[in-house]
Amino acid sequence: MTSQGPTAAERFLNGIIPENPTLRQLLGMCPTLAVTNGVKPALTMAGATAFVLICANVITSLMRKAIKPHLRILVFTLTIATFVTIADRFLQAFMPEMSKVLGPYVPLIIVNCIIICRCEVCAAKQSVGIAAADAVGVSLGFTLGLGAISVIREILGSGTLLGLRVLPQAWPNWGIQVLPPGAFLTLGLILGFVNWYSGRRAARA
Repeated sequence: MTSQGPTAAERFLNGIIPENPTLRQLLGMCPTLAVTNGVKPALTMAGATAFVLICANVITSLMRKAIKPHLRILVFTLTIATFVTIADRFLQAFMPEMSKVLGPYVPLIIVNCIIICRCEVCAAKQSVGIAAADAVGVSLGFTLGLGAISVIREILGSGTLLGLRVLPQAWPNWGIQVLPPGAFLTLGLILGFVNWYSGRRAARA
């Protein structure tokens, strides 16, 4: 099942910006919109997703020659579910408060289309090194997306960053930013800026 494709460096770089799962492909929107009202939960979710993605890509790549085409989605799902369970139990044991904040969104990583997509597009077709590079790049891209949204929402909504106050007490907080509509608003503004900047670069080129 091995096939020629992008190199490890290309996979890594593409995952960060050109094929950013959040800002370019609009994948994994559930956690993107649900846990980005604060930087800490956003980074924790990004870390858990990165752990699952890297492990799933590596294991899938190692098994790629033995995976039957009609069973690949089942194998992907079982592999992902194994590492999601590990991540969920780790958070419950060592970060119980954060586990409560994230609630059901950690178990929902099992059906995160970012991870299934990378297993299908890369890990099932290319070597372990390339699959790992792809997973790391996409994880950084996902972290970048969640981080950008959560920084804006926490600063404007609570006047804090990582729980530390960065705006004066007299500064009015935008209550909408800590509510679900704030996630859509912030994501839309960031996507608009990204598309505008990309259009300018393309015009200059």
